Amino acid sequence: MRFDITAIGEPMVEFNQTRPGESTFLQGFGGDTSNAIIAAARTGARTAYVTQLGDDEFGRMFSDLWQTEGVDCSAVDIDPSAHTAVYFVTHGSRGHGFSYLRAGSAASRMRPEQLPTELVQQSRILYASGISLAISASACDTVMTAFDLARTSGNKTAFDPNLRLKLWPLARARALTAAAAALSDYFLPSLEDAVMLSGIDDETGIIEWSHRLGARNVLLKLGERGVLASDGHRIEYLGGHRVHAVDATGAGDCFCGSFLARISAGDSIWEAARYANAAAALSTTGFGAVAPLPRRAEVLAMFQNVPG
Repeated sequence: MRFDITAIGEPMVEFNQTRPGESTFLQGFGGDTSNAIIAAARTGARTAYVTQLGDDEFGRMFSDLWQTEGVDCSAVDIDPSAHTAVYFVTHGSRGHGFSYLRAGSAASRMRPEQLPTELVQQSRILYASGISLAISASACDTVMTAFDLARTSGNKTAFDPNLRLKLWPLARARALTAAAAALSDYFLPSLEDAVMLSGIDDETGIIEWSHRLGARNVLLKLGERGVLASDGHRIEYLGGHRVHAVDATGAGDCFCGSFLARISAGDSIWEAARYANAAAALSTTGFGAVAPLPRRAEVLAMFQNVPG
């Protein structure tokens, strides 16, 4: 295999409010699958990304970012007639909010016939999210084609529903999440998303629902409480870590990328989830989705500083 993990989706330039109520924003990078693949690269995995960028300054910034992070960009195409997406993060008493400028983005114009077949076949794990499906019908078809190709090639797939109801109606989200979960070796929903998608508010019930959809391994992300992991035979709770959190943007993406990197390195789902819990906690101690993503040495140091 040439790559451990390949992700497919939409990158977005981020403008993150530095303090609640203030008009100062810190420019960074986002997009759930891009965040995750950078987290995986910082964990030590061989990574690649599949997307389209606009022929604009933001697109060039992303290309430079991925090259700096060691993410292979050979399957990143440039669409001269579209723009690279942008979003804003604001902070308040009810947490963080998002505003998007993404309609008609270059990534939303991905088509199945453009899929880099050989790259997908040469990747141990293919990762995508609900946002990858929701941004357009053609992007959805591209992701599902990629999942079919990965499984036909004997490789693994991973999916985070990452529900955004501003992008599509709940009924469509439920139907396509079910289709993607059925093709997923690793299904990584957050508790909030899983409750909306399943109509179930019991954590064990959500695990059972996920397996009924066809997911082989389930990692139910519980935020600061950690994760509930299941391989279909055993369910184990792995607690979170107490840190001085300032911005949770991208923490779930950090979990996914870190988890998949450790899976590709040979860890069990329990070992990988334990590592990813710590990485996700560390990612909340700085502003932005990418800048605080920890490297492996930082995560290992965190374990060494935990009493007992």
